[in-house]
Amino acid sequence: MSSNQAADYYEILQISPNAEPETVHRVFRLLAQRFHPDNTETGNEAQFRLLNDAYRVLSDPEQRARYDVVHTKLRQERWRLVASGAEADNNFDAEHGIRLTVLEVLYTRRRLELENPGLSPLDLEKLTGRAREHLEFTIWFLVQKKFVTRSDGSMLQITVDGVEYLEANYAANAQRRLGPGQAAKAPARVAS
Repeated sequence: MSSNQAADYYEILQISPNAEPETVHRVFRLLAQRFHPDNTETGNEAQFRLLNDAYRVLSDPEQRARYDVVHTKLRQERWRLVASGAEADNNFDAEHGIRLTVLEVLYTRRRLELENPGLSPLDLEKLTGRAREHLEFTIWFLVQKKFVTRSDGSMLQITVDGVEYLEANYAANAQRRLGPGQAAKAPARVAS
């Protein structure tokens, strides 16, 4: 599996990893007829080459055994990423809070430094207490939503949409940071 490291030969042949050798052979013949370059209706040379590569590996018991070891590891890695993401990093409330915190920092910077309203990702790392690697998704999201823009020097600046979004969600963010008991004691924000 050197040149097609990412190719899933079982998917290419549309068979289960538990398929018997006879099934591998039968399905290959069917798909090879369909994708053979001489077939004027459904021929596909690239797909035909992939089919041949898959068949060459899966029809040889030794090569298939070696491929199965790698294939199993790749599948386990895929599922590990999905499982760990579901457990650890997909805390949507926490991510929402981080976004609002980044917007609040950029909002404050914009209000206090009109001539120099941008902050670098390193500045955000220091001000929010989150590592840059953990802020990358947050920054990507805010840029895609057009709540934040990047200047030529890669400085991040809040946009008008970002200000409006922050103002619409400010109370929820303040309550989240202060906790339920202290939110009532927080001073009311006056709209400008």
